Amino acid sequence: MDIFDKLFKAAAPAQPSGPVELIVAGLGNPGKDYENTRHNAGFLAVDRISAALGIRVDRLKFKSLCGEAVIEGKRVLFMKPSTFMNLSGQAVTEAMGFYKVPPERVLIFYDDISLPPGRLRIRRKGSDGGHNGMKNIIYLSGKDTFPRVKIGVGAKPHPDYNLADWVLSRFQPDERKALDTALEHTIDIVKLVAAGKIDEAMNRYSS
Repeated sequence: MDIFDKLFKAAAPAQPSGPVELIVAGLGNPGKDYENTRHNAGFLAVDRISAALGIRVDRLKFKSLCGEAVIEGKRVLFMKPSTFMNLSGQAVTEAMGFYKVPPERVLIFYDDISLPPGRLRIRRKGSDGGHNGMKNIIYLSGKDTFPRVKIGVGAKPHPDYNLADWVLSRFQPDERKALDTALEHTIDIVKLVAAGKIDEAMNRYSS
């Protein structure tokens, strides 16, 4: 092995091996019509994390686009379900069953209209809060003990505004700037959760 081979081997990222110990799922809707909409904030989070890690989330498995990385010494599966939002649980529970990962080791990123763009809220568990993606995950798994990161996408501009139209709308430039700032924190959140430090993640990044 020459010096260049040694340097390349040293610089190469760790290859995932062993059992999957953490699943990270970002919720959204597949297809160009839904790209960069408010409802796809979970997809945007996974995109940002995968870019930071230098991995691709593009392998078709578990009704999702998937990718893997080693984080804090643990093999982590990243998922972007292709089932459309309301059936997210089909993808997430399939992966859970295959790898025998409990809900407590499945981190969900999704949009929240009760938070302004740029705000994050991390919870260990809880109800679906009216979010259809989480509702389907909880229904199909029979558990609500999923840690989750709610990503603020802003409230409807007025009460009569159609909710579906709102969550499928795109961010204004100032909103997207605030969102991008929040998304920068998502990689650190995943690292903390992988290390079993969700309380620290909540203290640092929940608002």
